[in-house]
Amino acid sequence: MANSSAFLSAAGKFMAIFSLVSVLINSAAADDPEKLRCPSFSCGHLKNIHSPFRLQGDPPGCGFQSYELVCSDSKATIQISTGRYLVTNISYTDSIFWVVDENLDNSSCPIPERNQHPYRYGLQAEGTTLLYPDAITWAAFVSCSQLIRSVVSLSTSCCGVNYRPVTCRSMKSFFVYVLTTSETWVQNIQPSCRFLSMIPLGSWHVRAPSNASFEDVVKFMRKGFAVRFPMQNEDWTYHWVINTCLYDSMSYFDTEISSSSILNRTSAIAGIGLHFLRCVNDYSYRTKLFWAAVTIISAIDTAKFIIGFAILSRFVFAPLAVLTFLAYKYWKTRISIDAVEKFLQMQQALNPTRYAYTEITAITGHFREKLGQGGYGSVYKGTLPGDVHVAVKMLGNSLCNGDEFISEVSTIGSIHHVNIVRLVGFCSEEMRRALVYEYMPRGSLDKYIFSSEQRFSWDKLNEIALGIARGINYLHQGCEMQILHFDIKPHNILLDNNFTPKIADFGLAKLYPRDNSFVPVSAARGTIGYIAPEMISRNFGVVSCKSDVYSFGMLLLEMAGGRRNSDQHAERRSQTYYPAWVYNHLTRQEVGEICEAFDIHEVERKLCVVGLWCIQMNSHDRPTMSEVIGMLEAGVDGLQIPPEPFFCGDEQNSVAGTFHFSSELSAISENE
Repeated sequence: MANSSAFLSAAGKFMAIFSLVSVLINSAAADDPEKLRCPSFSCGHLKNIHSPFRLQGDPPGCGFQSYELVCSDSKATIQISTGRYLVTNISYTDSIFWVVDENLDNSSCPIPERNQHPYRYGLQAEGTTLLYPDAITWAAFVSCSQLIRSVVSLSTSCCGVNYRPVTCRSMKSFFVYVLTTSETWVQNIQPSCRFLSMIPLGSWHVRAPSNASFEDVVKFMRKGFAVRFPMQNEDWTYHWVINTCLYDSMSYFDTEISSSSILNRTSAIAGIGLHFLRCVNDYSYRTKLFWAAVTIISAIDTAKFIIGFAILSRFVFAPLAVLTFLAYKYWKTRISIDAVEKFLQMQQALNPTRYAYTEITAITGHFREKLGQGGYGSVYKGTLPGDVHVAVKMLGNSLCNGDEFISEVSTIGSIHHVNIVRLVGFCSEEMRRALVYEYMPRGSLDKYIFSSEQRFSWDKLNEIALGIARGINYLHQGCEMQILHFDIKPHNILLDNNFTPKIADFGLAKLYPRDNSFVPVSAARGTIGYIAPEMISRNFGVVSCKSDVYSFGMLLLEMAGGRRNSDQHAERRSQTYYPAWVYNHLTRQEVGEICEAFDIHEVERKLCVVGLWCIQMNSHDRPTMSEVIGMLEAGVDGLQIPPEPFFCGDEQNSVAGTFHFSSELSAISENE
């Protein structure tokens, strides 16, 4: 209600402004000369036509825009509202002209078009009104979804009108009726009916009866109806136009402002000036009166815009600016809080998390998916919150469980390197112990280097070897305490989704001060075929970080040869121990003895030479891991063949010329 009062108050102000417009325009129009006299013309069968009618293209001042005629050979038509009508007769004596709906001409069952709506003040064409509308009978057509069966309802007036069937337009699903009424609109029609169209019948001379049948209505429609001329008294034409348009604008404003729609209410205020101008233009097309109205209404609209913008600035833009500023401050604070929270979460993630056994059960889905089995126990796939996949190693119930568990957690728990598998968490409840690692979807390296189907390109193989070497070097040099792995082998090298190698399984690892040149080890540890000689007998030197170098050298030779170093099922006896065989062929190639028979890729040669340097019998003859990285990053040309390992001896010369070393390795797609 408060809004309605505000709008009505605004309406009063606008009407006062329009009253002022009326005075100003009347003053401006007082000096307007007599209208241009235009020659008469013919249109269709009509002769000697003049004002208020005009033809398209006539200069302004000749007739009225709303009374523009369209001529053909035998017809004169005029546009009234949304319909086109044939002009059958013009009476300048009575100031009326007769029109017939053009769409009724050839129809056997005519009714007006649906776009002919009832008008409160008679049928209008922007100010052209029906002559004495309250003295004319109207025919309204409705469509009903139900048949009106009662005889009483057909013959008795319902809400001031009589229902008459239009049989030729009715169907099984709907029924058309014509209602004759003296009113200019239809109210309270039957609930099952909807309005179709409306048309006046006859004139004040000849009126259609209120109980006319459809046949009678058709006769009157074909005769047409009378429309009056506009007011033409030169002494008060401008005054009449302004008053008429003011009244019409007030009616438009009242209708729109009383609507419950905010859009309609806004249109009432914003569009009333345009509505007034359109009305003036229809009555006084492009005259001084019209241009005076345009000037004043433009000034009024500018004032309305300034007032509206000021109101918006006070009640909309200012609060919006404050809210935007507060949102920005909150966003900046939120970013700061989120950054701190993210840092704390990262710090928490750097150290392994201790899980309860029930959590381990939930993570693995009750140990549903098994990834592998070994002497230490079994490995299962698990999922952490956030859909993060992990590998859970359940340690078996052996006597060394405690030592292996402590070694894993104490060494790998504090390591963060791209080539070392990350320990996510652990579990220890009585004898139930588990280690939770990041999940490596590509599995272990031995699945690829010993396979005849899944093999890497030489460049990728060299890249993997470099990654493993960097991981081992980090264990030896990158931590506060020196970490010796003691179990470097293909099975303990895991590959992530991009085939990046990561060293795993630290169950045999030991921590020692970095300045120690030797390591006291009470018992041999490692895997046969990869274990350094000094781990078996101290006659070969002391245990140190060079023991891991030896294991890495054996791993390199297996990667280069694509086979295990010791193969009892080799085709020839000379091929049983691969390091001895490849050393013999490399040295002979140096002196040119078997150049044609021994075909080897340059990367393969580099891996073999580096591997032979790493497996020297005496530990002090082996390079450090940092030196190994330098050799792998360099080209093959600068590498020298190392001294002969202790165990290598002469092979039968007959074998040398018959075996061709295979260097063909097909590349594995890194995106598998």
